[in-house]
Amino acid sequence: MIRTLVRAIASVLLASAVHAGETSLHEYELDNGMKVLVRADERAPVVVSQVWYRVGSVDEHRGVTGVSHAVEHMMFKGTNDYAPGQMSQIIAGLGGEENAFTSRAYTAYYQQIGAQHLDRMLELEAERMSDLRFPEAEVDSEMQVVREERRQRVEDQPRALVHERLRAAALPSSPARSPVIGWRGDLESMTRSDLVQWYEQWYGPNNAAVVVVGDVEPERVLELARRHFGAKKAVELPPRPARSELEPRGETRLEVAASAKLPYLAMAWRVPSLATAEQADDVYALDVLAAILDGGRSARLQRNLVRGQQMASSASASALESALDDEIAALKAGEIDTQELERVKTNVRARDVFERDSMFYQALCLGRLEMTGVGQDAYDAYLEGVEAVTAADVARVAKAYLVDERLTVARLVPQGVDGAGQGAAPTGQDP
Repeated sequence: MIRTLVRAIASVLLASAVHAGETSLHEYELDNGMKVLVRADERAPVVVSQVWYRVGSVDEHRGVTGVSHAVEHMMFKGTNDYAPGQMSQIIAGLGGEENAFTSRAYTAYYQQIGAQHLDRMLELEAERMSDLRFPEAEVDSEMQVVREERRQRVEDQPRALVHERLRAAALPSSPARSPVIGWRGDLESMTRSDLVQWYEQWYGPNNAAVVVVGDVEPERVLELARRHFGAKKAVELPPRPARSELEPRGETRLEVAASAKLPYLAMAWRVPSLATAEQADDVYALDVLAAILDGGRSARLQRNLVRGQQMASSASASALESALDDEIAALKAGEIDTQELERVKTNVRARDVFERDSMFYQALCLGRLEMTGVGQDAYDAYLEGVEAVTAADVARVAKAYLVDERLTVARLVPQGVDGAGQGAAPTGQDP
């Protein structure tokens, strides 16, 4: 997996104020299996309302890759009682904002709006949980939009193309190898019946969770959830693909030819996540390791390669790879001082403060932890886990995971000199 740390600088003294205002999580389950997660936050008379479905690109098979994302588009294109776009007009008319996102393991829909409109938001979400229409003309139009989105975000972006091919090579037998947006050939052949079947298979209350954070009373939210979703019938869910992956047995290398001015190098090691790790301590240490290497302007890659050797924009891919190998070797040797380790932890604390200050991010964390099965305890355990990481822990996971057997290297081979699409590498479909 590839993970990045958000960089921020703030006093850790702010943390006490944020945590003091944070209320406990209320968890419920309706008779039909739908989860309801509520956290009251009375600092402003607003609410973040989200409905999550446990379905994403890891559930797709070849032939329909990208279908989860395509169905997400269609959720805005009309139901039995609402015309295409009408729900969006209603939400905007009430002063709210809305959007949706698809990831590898889940799809979510959300609104941020005045707390007095929560009832209406849940009513709209309940309507499109089971009553989408999939008009043929709307399907044709949206599939064209999705194909154009893929062209702009991936096919015209050399670095994004490299990362897409790298992931597919690094995870040859995993359902996570396919891009969230789907492969071009599958998008070209996808039909209305593919979308309808996917929707009917996965969109049910027993595969969903309502997450609400804001100026609400938890019991009132439960009452509204029962009113709008309680009569929905559970669906018979298909089995989800196993997370198993071929044991890495050697380094993988590939070259990607694309129109670009400069070469580009991407290196990825297969490492565990909180959902797959035998011990969470390894994940915390790997995140600290990533931040030491690339956690802002004071991190090693910026300090040593970009500003120090000034090689990042002019060196060959081979020279860059050699320099990166040297940095990793230093970590394995335990060359990590106390000041560097504390800088990373300070950044993690600051990020935690700012994220917990956001109602949207609080809801986002609750939904992700529910959908991935990690558990809500991980919300607080992560910060504690990072605080406990030592220099020896970083060296240990570097030796265990940053090895050639787990490595995939992708190089961009420039074709042409127009330099089109030199944007940053993609970070997925989440906000």
